[in-house]
Amino acid sequence: MREQTPIVLASQSASRKAMLEAAGIAFTTSPANVDERALEQQLGAAEPAAVALALAEAKAVDVSRETPGALVLGSDSLVVCEGVRFDKPGTRDDAARHLRFFSGKVMELHSAGALVRDGVTLWSQGAVAHLHVAVLSDAYIETYLDVEWPAVAGCVGVFRIEGRGVQLFERIDGDYFTILGMPLLLVQAALRRLGVLTA
Repeated sequence: MREQTPIVLASQSASRKAMLEAAGIAFTTSPANVDERALEQQLGAAEPAAVALALAEAKAVDVSRETPGALVLGSDSLVVCEGVRFDKPGTRDDAARHLRFFSGKVMELHSAGALVRDGVTLWSQGAVAHLHVAVLSDAYIETYLDVEWPAVAGCVGVFRIEGRGVQLFERIDGDYFTILGMPLLLVQAALRRLGVLTA
């Protein structure tokens, strides 16, 4: 069995690193330096799926400039609810406001991945999950944040599905890995096609 050449993950996301580690995919990390908000502004009224793809690709391209010859994986995820796009909460008050907005609604979570070598995109694809949020009382939101804040400060959607965040939902339609922040099954398929993984 030949040794796998590590890919470069253009992120320091703990959940994305954990996914790759658990899947046995060799990787190193090099966080991207991309102004995500500026890129989102440039994209204007683009569909959420297109925004997630653009951000994933931009991160991979940025890191590929510093890692010649390496295969770089960029990933991004964003949440949309009733046409409103949400970023990570900046403060606990922001987190509470987001959760009050999500209460009783369906949250769309878009995750995308891109594989880039030497500035050239070899693959990019996204996936979406629909998360049906329970009706959340103000008292529940505060109790939830007492436990989960500030751990969820870096989580778009203000939840960790692998932890207490699962309590927020009545039903989930979509892939578990997509919800964690990267469409891992799609990434694996692409790595197989590129000869990085062998079946």
